[in-house]
Amino acid sequence: MSLAMIEKTNNSNVLHAQVVAYLQTLIQFESVTPNQAGAIDWLNDHLTELGFSCEQFKVKGVTNLIAHIDFAPGPCVAFSGHIDVVPAATGNWLSPPFAGRILNGAVYGRGAADMKGGVAAMLSATKSLIHSNKKKIGSLYWLVTSDEEGEAEFGSQEIAYRLAKRGVILDGCIVGEPTSHLHVVDTIKNGRRGALSARIVVNGKAGHVAYPEHTVNAAHIGAKIVNLLSTQTWDLDETSSKTTLQVTGINIKNVVDNLVPSNCEITFNVRYSHGYNSDAVKSRVTQALNQFAAYYSIEWQRPCEPYYTSAAKDWSLLSHIEHAIYQETGSYPLLSTSGGTSDGRFFANNHTQVIECGVRNHTIHQVNENVPIEDLLKINAIYTSLLKSMFINLRD
Repeated sequence: MSLAMIEKTNNSNVLHAQVVAYLQTLIQFESVTPNQAGAIDWLNDHLTELGFSCEQFKVKGVTNLIAHIDFAPGPCVAFSGHIDVVPAATGNWLSPPFAGRILNGAVYGRGAADMKGGVAAMLSATKSLIHSNKKKIGSLYWLVTSDEEGEAEFGSQEIAYRLAKRGVILDGCIVGEPTSHLHVVDTIKNGRRGALSARIVVNGKAGHVAYPEHTVNAAHIGAKIVNLLSTQTWDLDETSSKTTLQVTGINIKNVVDNLVPSNCEITFNVRYSHGYNSDAVKSRVTQALNQFAAYYSIEWQRPCEPYYTSAAKDWSLLSHIEHAIYQETGSYPLLSTSGGTSDGRFFANNHTQVIECGVRNHTIHQVNENVPIEDLLKINAIYTSLLKSMFINLRD
């Protein structure tokens, strides 16, 4: 083996050990939402050492970090992530949930996949970019919060407001959420469906079941409403982004069997494609239920608008990510908008392209959440290739 090959192998081993150590350290911060528990302080120190300008700010107990470094003129791209985790449920953990131990070739701990693994890999990739002696272009932002797993009111939304106030316009935003299914980067998210919940209260007229002509049965009306809700068609959908409406509850508070109920409560959730916005969904549902308007009231809750990123004609974040994935794996990823909402929605707009790309999601929020080291190294390599393709001027 030549000296150059030996040095390359040694450097690779160092980088591999580095990203694993980063993840172990991050897991050891018990950063249950909204507490950062030192994780953002640790990131702040590492990014400062790499030459980033860092700013931490708190909103209602949530810690947020905006860090950026400017090279020569070029694309302005951000990495968006969160270090907060859901509580570590009691159960048969193979090791303490905040120990970050390596077992059976994987790093175990709460947040290993969602999404401290992504943060560790992006930090390692960022370090490789900064230490490259190639000429660099563009601006790189790090946008990190401790409020993603909760209501997400004081985290990335506040970061986006602050960037907008300063006139910072992102060309692209990479969200390191765990998007992969069977293999690392077999799936990435080029958008997310919107989400909208609602609570319907049906008001009828109670009376004896033997004399239904003197009553208005709220249960019967509720059943018809549920049927209409569940059979809605959504003709603005695309193949890659389907709208679904799921009834999540039907409640009739009636303790006797000879009384026609006067009240029925129905709850449902709509996950809707980028062909609609929340106002359009509300209009479609209320129009479908118009025949029952005299009997029900509706309260809409927790709207989250959808976003969608396709391949742009000029500079394209999707093309950069697909190329990086192909370069490291030899195949292209499936594009998806499935799953829940993410903080990507706060940064997506008519100009900013948002793509989510991360490790597998098969253990997130579970007992024994973990990331195989092989998967961690693969996403690290993909992030490294991605940053190089966007920020290094290959023409020089």
